[in-house]
Amino acid sequence: MNAEAKTTAKTDGQSDVILTMRGLRIEGYADEVWHEIVHGVDVTLRRGEVLGLIGESGAGKSTIGLAAMGFARDGCRISGGQIIFDGIDLTKASDDELRALRGSRIAYVAQSAAAAFNPAHRLIDQYCEAPVQHGIMPRSEAEADAKDLYGRLQLPDPDGIGFRYPHQVSGGQLQRAMTAMAMACRPDLIVFDEPTTALDVTTQIEVLAAIKNIVQQFDTAALYITHDLAVVSQMADRIMVLRYGNLVEEGETRPIVEDPQKDYTRDLLAVRTFRKPPVDEPEGDIPLLRVENVTAAYGKVPVLSGVSMDIHEKRTVAVVGESGSGKSTTARVITGLLPPSEGRVLYEGQALDPTYRKRSKDELRRLQMIYQMPDTAINPRQRVRDIIGRPLEFYLAIRGEEKEARVRQLLQMIELDPDDFIDRHPGELSGGQKQRICIARALAAEPELIICDEVTSALDQLVAEEILKLLQRLQDDLGLAYMFITHDLATVKAIADEIVVMLAGEVVEQGPKQEILTPPHHEYTELLLSSVPEMDPDWLDRVLEDRAAAI
Repeated sequence: MNAEAKTTAKTDGQSDVILTMRGLRIEGYADEVWHEIVHGVDVTLRRGEVLGLIGESGAGKSTIGLAAMGFARDGCRISGGQIIFDGIDLTKASDDELRALRGSRIAYVAQSAAAAFNPAHRLIDQYCEAPVQHGIMPRSEAEADAKDLYGRLQLPDPDGIGFRYPHQVSGGQLQRAMTAMAMACRPDLIVFDEPTTALDVTTQIEVLAAIKNIVQQFDTAALYITHDLAVVSQMADRIMVLRYGNLVEEGETRPIVEDPQKDYTRDLLAVRTFRKPPVDEPEGDIPLLRVENVTAAYGKVPVLSGVSMDIHEKRTVAVVGESGSGKSTTARVITGLLPPSEGRVLYEGQALDPTYRKRSKDELRRLQMIYQMPDTAINPRQRVRDIIGRPLEFYLAIRGEEKEARVRQLLQMIELDPDDFIDRHPGELSGGQKQRICIARALAAEPELIICDEVTSALDQLVAEEILKLLQRLQDDLGLAYMFITHDLATVKAIADEIVVMLAGEVVEQGPKQEILTPPHHEYTELLLSSVPEMDPDWLDRVLEDRAAAI
């Protein structure tokens, strides 16, 4: 039976409701005790319907999404309630029954496509695995189906892209390939878990349009998990607002977005109100850091061409652009991780050695970096006191009681209680708390310039707002300069003094924030600004229509 016939056979004569959760309770294990983290939530999902689950970190969104597959991650268990998928109670189903459903009738699209794919296998091999193993179609038919879906998802070279490995395609292309893989068996239900969080705004539009189109074509039900109300308003028919494992508010998308009834929902809609106050123009001709006509390559592949920018003390320069534009590569050159083939980096007018290994300890100390993913940036086996304490020893030779006192002071600076957090491991922290620890670790070196590489992109909007306010307070208190790499234009508007716009390894526009954000814009800057989702359920359709008309 081919996939199209399978879809028709599944829907004929069956109930309109595909998923029902009643009184769902889920517990998590911590401190040798089971704690309830989802408290009696009810969910109803119909065929062809997209239900948005939104809320800040710890709301229970992903936990409920995984429960729709009859699954609880390590350290969690489904402790109560019913999960009925097309008449099957998943809480009572055997392991064999669940294996038969997962991947075939229920599919999952993860937040990080790069982490979800096996790097050792080609895309088309990974696509074909589920339909072949579930006996839905033979390999030859699965390959033809993959090429068809790649085309529907507007991937370049749909006949050939499947024969690439995951590292040979962009992040947006990989996310669409994962959506295609989830559709391989034409499931009744797909769980989308933050599928566009780490994507730049131009790529996000492509992925959102592809997801919306494929769900509509095959009348697939979907749970769309996100912390971004502007995104979910483009995708969902209904929205459930969650907080601390409880349902706060539920309803049709437009009423929820335009007239929320609960204070918490209104808070989610009102985030990113923070704006850094205007600052005076920088004094003096010598910036704290100058990137001067830098050209660089990875092997024989050019990645930067003639990049120049200045960062003055006590100021924030936002570097924006889509994936592959050269933002993070520029940071690698500045930090000495990637020596340029041409150009140089100067600190207070003095050229830095192109390679970090040849820079002095003081030069390394003065320039620190905070990374996008705190989960991978800190050692999960170390306690907070060791994570923050190591740079104190390495750069400043601070040890013993003085180090202990300084670690506690740094925890207070990032607004975490030292008595509560100093002996915790990263696994005992939320995403926002981990990022605060990364900030404290950078501050421990007493730097003058901090490079912030997408530090809020993996955080929900409420936590991201708190981190931005914290960074601004630290800049005011300590006189720090920031290079803020981001694809989030809301973050740029909130925290930047100056903006550098990059495309394909080149700087296409730079200047004061008000100048860059005030029309007329450079053509590419206009594309970035027009790609920022609006809190309007019709926005995505309108943008796609406008761009189609312009072609």
